[in-house]
Amino acid sequence: MSKDNNNKKSKPRAPKDGANPKKFKKKTSVLVTDKIEYIDYKDVNLLTRFVSDRSKIRNRRVTGNTVQQQREIANAIKNSREMALIPYTKRVAQTRTSRPPRDGDNRRGRDEDQVKESQVAAAEVETEEIDDVETEAAEVDA
Repeated sequence: MSKDNNNKKSKPRAPKDGANPKKFKKKTSVLVTDKIEYIDYKDVNLLTRFVSDRSKIRNRRVTGNTVQQQREIANAIKNSREMALIPYTKRVAQTRTSRPPRDGDNRRGRDEDQVKESQVAAAEVETEEIDDVETEAAEVDA
């Protein structure tokens, strides 16, 4: 026996029992199911099916297109974007999850406290001014 036969790398792999779990059924394209032969850049309803909610062109793996179909779809989407039929991007409302504050304190609460303190200080200044005016008026009367 040679060294190659004893080497683990040179041994052929044994076939695995059962079906490969990673294999999946190939997705059929919308173009095939609707029997569409020509992809027009003006057909916005068709093209929006191949665009994600963030206006990104979806993969072949996701849409089930062939290479030629995917190329035609991509070119049609790009042309319709250029003609302003489809937007380049869409506004997506951000739904932020509540994160813990960075400094460990509530920044909004601190701002509200500062506003309250300034309002209280302004009210105190006003009452002092009113008191001064009243005392001056009392001195003039006397």
